Amino acid sequence: MLTGLNAQKTGDVGKVVVVLISDGRANVPMCVSMGEEFDPDADEDSKDGKPSRQFLKDEVLATAKKLGSLNGFNLLCIDTENKFISTGLAKDIADAALGKYHQITKADGSAIASVTNRALNEIKAS
Repeated sequence: MLTGLNAQKTGDVGKVVVVLISDGRANVPMCVSMGEEFDPDADEDSKDGKPSRQFLKDEVLATAKKLGSLNGFNLLCIDTENKFISTGLAKDIADAALGKYHQITKADGSAIASVTNRALNEIKAS
């Protein structure tokens, strides 16, 4: 998000598109992604010092909502999760960010490029 915000501030871009490719499984808390340690006290359901699935889901949905509230930001969520065992998290992320959702069954480069190109054209047209 920071890169997009900085690009908007300098006038380099008007719209920012975040392309999220997800299997619908949040498994690493944001703090760890940023080089910090996870605090088990932050999650009452934490086990063995690891965050619960609900903690991770809440965190990712809060981040998606924040993204959706930013002017000029658009989210394209490409869901690669097997539809028969789907948790629906990728769809929830897209909804929280007021973004576009696409489920693809075969996550190869060609399918991802095709979905991304179509979605980018729709965003440019709006």
